[in-house]
Amino acid sequence: IDLIVPRGSNSFVQHIMENTRIPVLGHADGICHVYVDKKADLAMAVRIVVDSKCQYVAVCNAAETLLVHREVSGAFVPRIKAVLEEKGVEIRGCEETRKLIDVIPAAAEDWRTEYLDLILSVKVVAGMEEAIAHINRYGSGHTESIVTDSDAAAERFFRDVDSAIVLQNASTQFADGGEFGMGDEIGIATGRVHARGPVGADQLT
Repeated sequence: IDLIVPRGSNSFVQHIMENTRIPVLGHADGICHVYVDKKADLAMAVRIVVDSKCQYVAVCNAAETLLVHREVSGAFVPRIKAVLEEKGVEIRGCEETRKLIDVIPAAAEDWRTEYLDLILSVKVVAGMEEAIAHINRYGSGHTESIVTDSDAAAERFFRDVDSAIVLQNASTQFADGGEFGMGDEIGIATGRVHARGPVGADQLT
């Protein structure tokens, strides 16, 4: 067997990936991030974060962690809290986030958790470098989005973030083979076997 393309539950796919030496095209976890840059349009950022988290929470491309640049955190964090709580989202925040809004403290495990539920962890970061480091440490290599009006910032994010799909000013839930015009999606690959990201028949062959 040259290649395994597992489809099924998270636990099933994880079991396959951990117990074979055959190359696997697929993914187990979808720990996706939205990073709101200091040059973000904050109204746009609200719409993107809400869609990334709330459009459909039980999918692999739903956002699980929100990272916010410190320079815009005072204006953005209370604003996004109000909107998310209207949608029934529970927020778990880092220490700096909790100085801005009254939310549940985020534990270390929250940063590596795929909730698949109306829960979002929020972290204020010093800047792009910290955001990228956090994503590369805790992310699952699935989908990340940067909200910014700076093309230079987006290009750096695209270059340094190690994920299959990286977006600018778009919801993480846009990450889908059908949306990308690939037809029926065989799966989303987060490794480096032949292809990364959504894979249709053409991409597989």
